[in-house]
Amino acid sequence: MRAPADRVRIRGARTHNLRNVDLDLPRDALVVFTGISGSGKSSLAFGTLYAEAQRRYFESVSPYARRLIDQIAVPDVDSIEGLPPAVALQQHSGAASARSTLGSVTTVANLLRMLYSRAGDYPRGQPMLHAEDFSANTPQGACSHCHGLGRVYEVTEAAMVPDTSLSIRDRAIVAWPPAWHGQNLRDILVTLGHDVDSPWCKLPKKTRDWILYTDEQPTVPVYAGFTPAETRRALRRKMEPSYMGTFTGVRRHVLQSFRTSHSALMKKRAARFMSASACPVCHGRRLQAAALGVTFAGLDIFAFGELSLNDLSSRLRRSRSPARSAPDVDEKRLVANRIIDSLLDRIATLQRLGLGYLAPNRATPSLSPGELQRVRLGTQLRSNLFGVVYVLDEPTAGLHPADTEALLDSLQQLKDAGNSLFVIEHDLEVMRRADWLVEVGPGAGQDGGRVLYSGPPGGLRAVADSATRPYLFAPTVPMARTPRPPQGWLKLKNVTRNNLHRLDVAIPLRVLTVVTGVSGAGKSSLVSAALPELLAERVAGQKVPTQEEVTDEPPAATPDLTQGMIDDGADAVQRLVAVDQKPIGRTPRSNLATYTGLFDAVRRLFAATPAAKSRRYSAGRFSFNVEAGRCSGCAGEGFVTIELLFMPSVYAPCPVCHGARYNPETLKIRFQDRNIAEVLALSVDEACRFFEGFPAIQRPLQLLQDIGLGYVSLGQPTTEFSGGEAQRVKLATELQRLSRGGTLYVIDEPTAGLHPADIDKLMRQLQALIDAGNTVVVAEHDMRVAAEADWIIDLGPEAGDAGGTVVAVGTPQDIVRQPLSRTARYLAPLIALAPPSVPGRTAIGR
Repeated sequence: MRAPADRVRIRGARTHNLRNVDLDLPRDALVVFTGISGSGKSSLAFGTLYAEAQRRYFESVSPYARRLIDQIAVPDVDSIEGLPPAVALQQHSGAASARSTLGSVTTVANLLRMLYSRAGDYPRGQPMLHAEDFSANTPQGACSHCHGLGRVYEVTEAAMVPDTSLSIRDRAIVAWPPAWHGQNLRDILVTLGHDVDSPWCKLPKKTRDWILYTDEQPTVPVYAGFTPAETRRALRRKMEPSYMGTFTGVRRHVLQSFRTSHSALMKKRAARFMSASACPVCHGRRLQAAALGVTFAGLDIFAFGELSLNDLSSRLRRSRSPARSAPDVDEKRLVANRIIDSLLDRIATLQRLGLGYLAPNRATPSLSPGELQRVRLGTQLRSNLFGVVYVLDEPTAGLHPADTEALLDSLQQLKDAGNSLFVIEHDLEVMRRADWLVEVGPGAGQDGGRVLYSGPPGGLRAVADSATRPYLFAPTVPMARTPRPPQGWLKLKNVTRNNLHRLDVAIPLRVLTVVTGVSGAGKSSLVSAALPELLAERVAGQKVPTQEEVTDEPPAATPDLTQGMIDDGADAVQRLVAVDQKPIGRTPRSNLATYTGLFDAVRRLFAATPAAKSRRYSAGRFSFNVEAGRCSGCAGEGFVTIELLFMPSVYAPCPVCHGARYNPETLKIRFQDRNIAEVLALSVDEACRFFEGFPAIQRPLQLLQDIGLGYVSLGQPTTEFSGGEAQRVKLATELQRLSRGGTLYVIDEPTAGLHPADIDKLMRQLQALIDAGNTVVVAEHDMRVAAEADWIIDLGPEAGDAGGTVVAVGTPQDIVRQPLSRTARYLAPLIALAPPSVPGRTAIGR
């Protein structure tokens, strides 16, 4: 029996933790998938529905073309009927290349180039340029000196040789590679007759410059292990060398490593020795002089692209010629009007999505995942596709409630055009606006994977097991406690960073402060950038270590550093911890157990068993990164990759260890009737029960459980964590420390990807930090979090250049009385209005 034309019928879905799910979904509707974190929402929406739609599409593509496309895994499902073609709009960070900009992604840049080509004001006597001549990514348009990057790179002697008192043998040249390759280059210098034992500063400048900057690559005999004197004798006697070695200058090695290495770590290491400055020819504007000489509305194309979309729209409207009769309009004006109309149409779509504060020249790697998803959504709104399923991953991530309304209007526009929307979402307002609601659960991981409810949102009232019901249908959530009074103030003065300009703001100590404001108002600039940077020099603390993003571009020419000062209160902060959403894993060998440190204690338990002692196994034996204990077939990976040429690569369990990662001898050792591989397969919830009575292991597990990560397995690679999961793992790792108070925790949007039930768990942890004598500052859009704050700093009033100022400060009760605050309207329903705060407190905060 076929599915009705207005339904998508799923039978027997078993992807990841889904338990043989059968489900019928309406088409041409807004369908919202919800459930607590880890319940199986993404497995159903992306891992099953979108994956099957993609698989069917690729069946129509030639085998050769399939090789060039990154295909996702085939879903584990019996059948799906009535599934239209699908478009996925997921939460991904921007493209790796800084050459990719907002303008290029949205085609705004293409139209701007056409506008300058056909309707720009040219210098007298200059021939007309083609649109490609205005692109920094084409040979004819890019500045020939910096190749269109706008900056040039130098590898300075100070970076390559930071300690000139060391000799070359003592590794004075830190930019050279470590291990054998570095020794090889030192041996080559010995053969070439250079002194490798005198301090670098004592070498002649001519010698130093040749070693650092030469492009010569002489190949000479190398006598490995010989002293300089022995090498000289061997050369005179023409002895057989160990091998022939080719020299590479230090700067050449650094630049070549960055340009050609496929290793992210090698690129990152090389970038440490590179300094950037604005190109002296184009002055950072990336284009040839001929293109920069053409203006429109008094600006060259680079300056035009630096305007925000809001300012760009205003300037274009002023530049548009009024409508006239055809004989009166010259060709140039007619073309300009046509292009301007197209530009205004594209820009208006992005403005409606709350992106008007962004500039076309903004590099896509600098966009947040939420911003980039809305950019892609704007592109789809203009594509006029019909009969498509759009699968979206938390499109409200990073959005203020005011911006969410604009997003919902855009989704309605897509639906009205005859499309279906399958949306993974935790935002309660999106659930209320849905045509159909699917809740997956009831728990996470092995406790989830079932469809608890599928139908109109109102029907969820009758589902007793629903974790969403208490939040979706609560009329109001009055604030349950009185805000704590501040125990001092941390005062920042003249803060300038991004759109913050000479901002004065006071942050109360030993309370929970939530920084609110519309998307782009300056919250992250204040909380994640300015505050930690200004405090870093004053506080003997450290940030939680994170993995820096590695791109295909060297460091920026002029790093955007915070200006301003801590005017008062820094002495009260003894330690600074900044917790962001950057990835925490470089390789799949890093997992939850190793990152949090609890695996060390687990391995010691296994090493202390009688069976391990009798075999003289140390704790290192139980690491899958150590050769003695790991499986030789997969080197401890647990899987092997099978290339299928015209089909997606298949990751199969290792045929030797069957995914266990360890060799048979190691797996024979059992602790409480489980081997080490079986322990890694436990979820945090299961491990809490298993290690009861072992405080060194149970404490970090309990923290992970309390912060909403009970569904994650101990062996889950850190590379597979979402941004929100990575942030919570960092926070749980930090919470393991026995805090004596005086720590300032700075957290950027900790509720990202969290169900309201999980947010409650998180808030209990944050409130406990404050009760222990610490200060927590959070940038957040969730109004339930703001309602639980002791103090709110509301930035705005709008985004970008129209933001960056303090609109209102005070307790939540104070904020809802502020007419200029765009947050007040959305916060008010959650606040049980109480008398205003103590007189003078709001003034101090300002």
